[in-house]
Order: sequence, then structure tokens, then C-alpha cells
Amino acid sequence: MEIAIISHDGKKVDMVQFLNKNKDILSRESVQLIATGTTGGRAEQAGFKVMRMLSGPIGGDAQIAARVAEGKTNMVFFFKDPLSSHPHEPDVSMLVRVCDVHNVPLATNEATAQLLLDAIATRL
Repeated sequence: MEIAIISHDGKKVDMVQFLNKNKDILSRESVQLIATGTTGGRAEQAGFKVMRMLSGPIGGDAQIAARVAEGKTNMVFFFKDPLSSHPHEPDVSMLVRVCDVHNVPLATNEATAQLLLDAIATRL
């Protein structure tokens, strides 16, 4: 199962904490993590194997959306920072739309990501 991880700057620490909390599931051979550039770098520093795309603002969100549309990415964890403005908001909206169009689960916060991960943990 391919899971995309993305986080706004104000949520990168939360993403790494979430990954570490769920390391036993996310490090399984059946799980492939992909990420936007900076989030992926942080995940790698925490010891995770990650396929990194471009940074979100320069096309990483679009690259992940393309993988969703191609049927390669099965789930997306995008920890959004609702208290900050983001110049690449159209890219974020496009990713959300593509997930909706292709019926791919998308979690925009840790609570939802944890529920999704718990729901599939026994199937991985």
C-alpha cells in the first residue's frame, strides 16, 4: 500500500511524531511511503524509507495528485496548518479534489490519519 505524507511547515513536527508513533505499521514491507520534498526529508531523518517528490509549493502536491489519479497512491495523510495562509493553496485544493474524484482516503489531521491507519493495520 502506497501512503503519501505531506505537511505544511507548522505541522512537520506533528507529522514526524505521528510517523514515530506508528512506526511498527508504517515500516512494514507492505507499506511504501511517498512524500513531498521537505516532509520526506524529515521522515528520512527519523529513520523512514521514503520516496521523495518535489517540495509542495514547486510541484510535489501535483506529483502526488498524479499518483492518486494513476491508482498508485492508496491513501494520503496531509497535515494542513489551518492557521496559516499558503500561497500554493490551489495545489492543495487540486489534491483534495483528485482524492475525492478517485475515492482515495485523505486525512488532513492526526486524529483522522490515526483512524485510517488503525482501520487498515490488520490488513497490511
